Amino acid sequence: MPSTTRIVAMGDSTTAGTPGWKSPVESPPAGAGDETSQYAYWLMKAHPDWEVLNRGVNGERTDQIRARFDRDVVEARPAAVVIVAGVNDIYQGRPARDVTGNLSWMYDRAARAGIRVVAGTILPYDSATADQNARMHEVNRWIRETSDKDRRIAFVDTRAAVAGADDGDRLIESPDGLHPSAAGYRRMADAIRPALENVLRRP
Repeated sequence: MPSTTRIVAMGDSTTAGTPGWKSPVESPPAGAGDETSQYAYWLMKAHPDWEVLNRGVNGERTDQIRARFDRDVVEARPAAVVIVAGVNDIYQGRPARDVTGNLSWMYDRAARAGIRVVAGTILPYDSATADQNARMHEVNRWIRETSDKDRRIAFVDTRAAVAGADDGDRLIESPDGLHPSAAGYRRMADAIRPALENVLRRP
């Protein structure tokens, strides 16, 4: 039997697959809805040797995601974790530093557990204000700069993967103006896949 590489997808609604899919955390034991509305599905389609555990929860901030990190990531003993989080902090008016502090903790916790990290950027949503977009861009710059300095972390611009070509602060298509379509989640997977392949090859 071929070996399987376990990966955890960790985050909020844009990991869970909202609005088309409820993750197994939200709807135990196996999730519910349109399974193509999650990037985890498309990663496994591209890599049948990967087991990608969807641990996204709609509406969660980074502090809430951090609080379940050991349970949902470390205890699963994956080879790698993909972390995309922070949009709900921004939506609720929290400063960028709250997001970066929690992301930094999660990156370090994964690395200490021997888990490779793929760090994705916060996705756009169509109703974001100028201030919300400015804070999202501040966080995303920090993610890129942190990844550039830390070899344990692979950067992926998940925001760009689902944004419109003429407006990077809006989704290229969306069923609700807040989340990607199933096709958008497939674009996320297409962006994430090479970053995962890269970190999994590292010694």
